[in-house]
Amino acid sequence: MAQKPSIPKGTRDFNPEEVAKRNYIFNTIKSKFERFGFMPIETPSFENSDTLMGKYGDEGDRLIFKILNSGDYFKDVRKNIINSGKFSVYFFELLDSIKTISNFRNDDFGYEETVNRYLKIISGIGKLEKGILRDFFLKNESEILSFFRENDSMDILQFESSLEFKRNNFEKIYNEYINELDSFNSKNSSEISEKALRYDLTVPFARYVVQHQNEIEFPFKRYQMQPVWRADRPQKGRFREFYQCDADVVGSNSLWQEVELVQLYDEVFTALKLEGATIKINNRKILSGIAEVIGASDKLIDFTVALDKLDKIGEEKVKEEMLSKGISPDGIEKLQPLFTLSGDFGTQVESLNSILSTSEEGKKGIEELQFINTAISELGLKSAILQLDVTLARGLNYYTGAIFEVSAPSVAMGSIGGGGRYDDLTGIFGMKNMSGVGISFGLDRIYLVLEELELFPETITKSTEVLFINFGEKEALYSLKAIKTLRENGINAELYPDNAKMKKQMNYANKRNIPFVIIVGEQEIENNLFALKNMITGEQQNVNLEQVVKNFS
Repeated sequence: MAQKPSIPKGTRDFNPEEVAKRNYIFNTIKSKFERFGFMPIETPSFENSDTLMGKYGDEGDRLIFKILNSGDYFKDVRKNIINSGKFSVYFFELLDSIKTISNFRNDDFGYEETVNRYLKIISGIGKLEKGILRDFFLKNESEILSFFRENDSMDILQFESSLEFKRNNFEKIYNEYINELDSFNSKNSSEISEKALRYDLTVPFARYVVQHQNEIEFPFKRYQMQPVWRADRPQKGRFREFYQCDADVVGSNSLWQEVELVQLYDEVFTALKLEGATIKINNRKILSGIAEVIGASDKLIDFTVALDKLDKIGEEKVKEEMLSKGISPDGIEKLQPLFTLSGDFGTQVESLNSILSTSEEGKKGIEELQFINTAISELGLKSAILQLDVTLARGLNYYTGAIFEVSAPSVAMGSIGGGGRYDDLTGIFGMKNMSGVGISFGLDRIYLVLEELELFPETITKSTEVLFINFGEKEALYSLKAIKTLRENGINAELYPDNAKMKKQMNYANKRNIPFVIIVGEQEIENNLFALKNMITGEQQNVNLEQVVKNFS
């Protein structure tokens, strides 16, 4: 029976039109990255698990896709447990309690048939997988045969009448087996999975910097455009496999880098015609200061993770989560001004100054925000809007300074970009005092926004500009000589591969949205001409090759 084709949830196929639109976004972002002096690198799709684990907080760690080591690991686990003396005791307790096979005679039944009968009888009891029982049978054949010969008086009716007792006994033994398995797995987790698919591009970049530090000239400006994977629940705008487009600078503490990254966001979204994108900004030092003021410095991660959900679950749910994490009601009451903070950048900063008057860390965060805002006010932005959002937390452990998140105008969509300053990231790999800052563009969400707002240029999906109709070998060879010239002049051209009916070839051009076709027959070859037809207007004219080239210039 043929297998029904499918792909995993949270992944997608892309047709030619979608790929062309995605490449338009890629190319736009890439051109701006390079305009700002960023250089490309690439890292492997998967990293060692210990490179990724513990870098994204508890919620992030749960979304990391781990890769099972090669080989049938669980088969080896099963063998180890079956071979252990303890499991042997459990199993023979089971055999002794149910005395399963009646009327066993070695001359009546072969051993394999006996095993199959036994497996069939106990298949409804407990959850123990048959493969484990079969493995045990085959390992202990002589002892089991001896057991059956000694206990062949119980018939099937007797067996069925005591089924409930046997079920309980069986499940007890099964549970003992599961405990053994869990214990074995916990002690040997590295044997199950030593690698994981990358969750983002920033942590692998930090690993790259440390590993290649002797080859890098600092400050190092890199960009990276590769897929990442998260074991998330698929929904609109949220996938398990998606691309990130990152730009980072490491080796500089200067806040001018943050200023440039705000400008980079503005340049990219303006180039994509996505005008009015909002670049939200906050500072992790402000969040640390707030946690200090409310007496929850030891719960900074819990506090920021909950606060980051404000726009998703609302004020009351955020407060409930904070309470569940051990933040006191008095502390949460002190947060109330944050939930109602409004006004322009300067007004919000004034309110923050009053809230954080006793926190040096918080005041430092305010100073950094004011520096960035002042610089952007002087430099100006083409179309984006810089907005202070003190509830912005981005629940990632590695941010230490500025935090960015970008939202699209007029579309109900999650963030289409984000990033921030991370002073300590390379330190986890043994390279201290290497500050960095970076931003990311969410390609897949940007795609959905441009699609919904109809911002993709019509010319994006143009592939083949002219199709040559195929009338036979002589005509095809004449056409291919012309096609070679057109391609050398940067014109996308192709020959219909088969000598098919004219109607079929013309329909092919229409369905592919190819704007022109060239018809070549004996008369055109004799006169060294081409019949060029406009598929939109229906106009047709005889031209030479030079005129064909000029038509597409």
